Amino acid sequence: MATRFENGIVVTLGENNRVLWNAAVVTEGETVAAVGDAAEMRRLYPDAEAVDCSGKIILPGFICAHHHFYSTMARGMSIPGEPAENFVQILERLWWKVDRAILDEDILLSAQLPLIDCIRNGTTTIIDHHASPSMRDGSLDIIEGAVRQAGLRASLCYEVSDRNVKGGGIAENERFIKKVGQGDGQIAAMMGLHASFTVSDETVETCVGIAREHGVGCHIHVAEDAADRQDSLSRYGVPTVNRLHRLGVTSEKSIFVHCVHVDEAEMDILAETGTIVVHNPESNMNNAVGVTPLLTMLKKGVLVGLGTDGMNSDMLAQMRCAYLLHRLANRDPRVAFVEAPTLLLQNNREIARRQFGLTLGEIAPGRPADLAILDYHPPTPLSEANFLGHLIFGLVDAVVDTTVCRGQILMRNKQVLTMDEERIAARSRELAPKMWKRLEEMG
Repeated sequence: MATRFENGIVVTLGENNRVLWNAAVVTEGETVAAVGDAAEMRRLYPDAEAVDCSGKIILPGFICAHHHFYSTMARGMSIPGEPAENFVQILERLWWKVDRAILDEDILLSAQLPLIDCIRNGTTTIIDHHASPSMRDGSLDIIEGAVRQAGLRASLCYEVSDRNVKGGGIAENERFIKKVGQGDGQIAAMMGLHASFTVSDETVETCVGIAREHGVGCHIHVAEDAADRQDSLSRYGVPTVNRLHRLGVTSEKSIFVHCVHVDEAEMDILAETGTIVVHNPESNMNNAVGVTPLLTMLKKGVLVGLGTDGMNSDMLAQMRCAYLLHRLANRDPRVAFVEAPTLLLQNNREIARRQFGLTLGEIAPGRPADLAILDYHPPTPLSEANFLGHLIFGLVDAVVDTTVCRGQILMRNKQVLTMDEERIAARSRELAPKMWKRLEEMG
């Protein structure tokens, strides 16, 4: 069935971005059939269902290159004892207890709620990183079911670590990778690892072997905190990226998350191997771990994308944060105006292509029908020449009205259609205190 999203401002993005006023996007099945003048699209597709987008701007659906669904139930939780003084203490006192405390229904709800947030924020594609040691086997199937129910796209993996049991999570990753294969355009798979300082050489080599056998990449946190770098230097005699490169983790399909504490030689390795880096500005600020040397990486040709690290599902907010953070960090008001949007609009598009084999992030005939339609009345002229100014200073505060993924309308008039948000949130409120109690009992 065809649908005309008409009378709006269409921003195509892609290689040759166009801004089209009073335009329409026609979708047919899971793809875009046509883009152009609204009257012309009505003439060519008279039988298509019409969705009025007057007073709205139509963009490609946003892509999140790194998320943590499982962190959802920690929202509002009080943590006993003294506040953590550093990142390692944050992991030990909070996240390594949270992941052990969540069980099967917690996993489901923890996925459903951020997926609803993704729909509300026009985020249609997510690369997630999961951990639940007490309910590990089959956990990725639970999340897959939630993603399919939501109607979004996601690449999933389990966080392998030696901290609870040696090689914990390897079997779950391998099982899911075999099940998914090269993916169906909606669900993809990766080999997940926690971080260099929690995995042995043997564990890493096993993970790399499985990833190579099945043609997928590894998804791992890298040098998020200085402690990860120091651990690698102390135990292996080389910085974190060097160690992982020596073990074969680097590749064009692998994602190295954060890379805050890396030197220029490590950046050269990332560039030469085509390894993906994902920047998570709000999370880095929240954990006080430092600032990713983004501008240097980009100059060296490293493919750097943008993620949320579980902080939220709002990619426009992350883009704006990156813009402000790197201006401040570099004390230079000339930087990041182009670079921050590039992470979201161009680099995440390439990262998704490597994961899903699809050209997302562009509205054009034959491309996937993933759309984010936002309420927006431009207060000044809007064109290709000044789109970034509207993106950073206007669209970042716009409200998403309609979200479309794979041609299916997931939210219309700000009403999520594929999931019962009220019921899911109510059930989560019932179970969260029980999860918190299990966490407190861990000491």
